[in-house]
Amino acid sequence: MTKSIIIIPSRLASTRLPNKPLIKINNKSLVMHVYDKAIKSQIGKVYVATCDKKIANDVEKNGGKFIMTSRSHTTGTDRVYEASKKLNLKKTDYIINVQGDEPMISPNDIKKLNKISKENYLNISTLAYHVKNKKTYKNRNIVKVITKKKLSIRSKQEALNFKRIINNNSYKNVYQHLGIYLYKFSALEKFINLKKTKNENNEKLEQLRAIDNNMKINVILANYFSSGIDTKKDLDEYKKLMNK
Repeated sequence: MTKSIIIIPSRLASTRLPNKPLIKINNKSLVMHVYDKAIKSQIGKVYVATCDKKIANDVEKNGGKFIMTSRSHTTGTDRVYEASKKLNLKKTDYIINVQGDEPMISPNDIKKLNKISKENYLNISTLAYHVKNKKTYKNRNIVKVITKKKLSIRSKQEALNFKRIINNNSYKNVYQHLGIYLYKFSALEKFINLKKTKNENNEKLEQLRAIDNNMKINVILANYFSSGIDTKKDLDEYKKLMNK
């Protein structure tokens, strides 16, 4: 029987927001806010994959599980893959990569991603949400995904492209991408062994490597809005939300 696990890649080397994973929000580190959301999804075991002892110590102190990984990784997906190998997963098992700066992610949406992906035997899938503000189109910190057809609550649609900045009149079916991916282990292994592409390097978006190599990414509509924390402004907005 196939199983699902959640791996949260996390490291301290953030330039825009130093020591981001360990920033305290209501006496809990950012990475543990994400960890708790993952646990609440109740789809399987949850691990933080990190190369930093400070993060590992924080996770352990708060009752979480961690896997130490190499410092040489250039992407979160590389880190997730190393952690996956250490867990001796089967080719048919599923790994959900929840980015460590997505504390708003809904446990129900994690559960939905896992359920629809398994029901449809998807190799790679992700979540997206309606664009709430026109400024999003020009904000390069918010990744946009363009899908083949319009998303609906129960549908899945193929991702045609991912972009940081777009003209909101130039594409149909544009959504705000959420920082989460589901991989069948065999698909993750294939992806990791592909060379980085020109599009990936230009946009600084590793998912473009999959699209450039004809690996289909399916997009599922999230029920709830979520936004990653990349800047001090994002952090302040999340703190306000938490204290309401």
